[in-house]
Amino acid sequence: MPSHGEGEFPAHGPAPARRRLLLVAAPRRLDSVTARRRIAAHLGEMDLVEESGGREEREWSGRVAGRPDAALVCDLPAVAQGLTERGVPVVYLHSGHRSQALPAVAAATVRVHAPPWLPLPRSMGPDGARPTGPLAPVRLARDRARTGCLLLVSAHRVPGHDLAAFAEGPLRALAEEAVRHTGRCDVVCDGEATITAAALAHTACVHVHDAATADVDALHAAARVFIASPTLTALTLAQSRRAPLALLPPLDHDQDDLARRALQAVRLPTVHDPTDPALWAPSDADARAAWSGLGPDDLRGAQRVARTLRQLALAPIAF
Repeated sequence: MPSHGEGEFPAHGPAPARRRLLLVAAPRRLDSVTARRRIAAHLGEMDLVEESGGREEREWSGRVAGRPDAALVCDLPAVAQGLTERGVPVVYLHSGHRSQALPAVAAATVRVHAPPWLPLPRSMGPDGARPTGPLAPVRLARDRARTGCLLLVSAHRVPGHDLAAFAEGPLRALAEEAVRHTGRCDVVCDGEATITAAALAHTACVHVHDAATADVDALHAAARVFIASPTLTALTLAQSRRAPLALLPPLDHDQDDLARRALQAVRLPTVHDPTDPALWAPSDADARAAWSGLGPDDLRGAQRVARTLRQLALAPIAF
């Protein structure tokens, strides 16, 4: 009978190489960078390379050193096409709400961020995009001790001069009221964030963050009051945490369409008068009741996209 010595069993071979995933988002779009962050949180076992690209950069993908095993591309069709032509399997995600039909995209699979409770009688486009369900944050709880206000502003389609007028007028007035009622105010903005930062630079206790780098989910968990542009980032945050949300006036046509459709499904206050005391004393109980009325929560959209990326990296031929 053989002894159980060290030489009885063969030595283990090298550990399998970690798969390399490229994650690309439109840096000027709140929904895009937030979606990428929430999906990346479910890919901890992969080597992740996060990049930003522009719509006009047809050859952008050639700058990436080496060939990733798969890629997530959010809202950048030219980047998706460039990667696909290089042989990289791509999951393409339409991360934000669109009032018009979705454009065709060259990718192995196409997903669209579309919570099922939104009444959206829209075409999914010629590329066969499938809805993900809500892309929820990893952490669903809010901090026990919450202070201040989070203002989430999506203005990536607003021209610079119009954004400056908005930031110096209505947004500054709102931020000043937020400080007066809650003690501090964090403003997260996309698009030309430097314009908003300059307009609010001398407003005490107001901190401006660029959406490209801000952790919106963490800021929301710590805030007592949440006011936001009509975006899927804001709606999924409030829904997943069953938290109060007040909507800012829409800044573009897609936001206007999303606000109208969201208000058909759930009762949300809208900001008209920043001095209204009710704006600064939201009811957690009312918010829970409003979101609960949508039916059972399925908040696994980010996990679904992450699973598809994982499968693509391991077996791209299946797609």
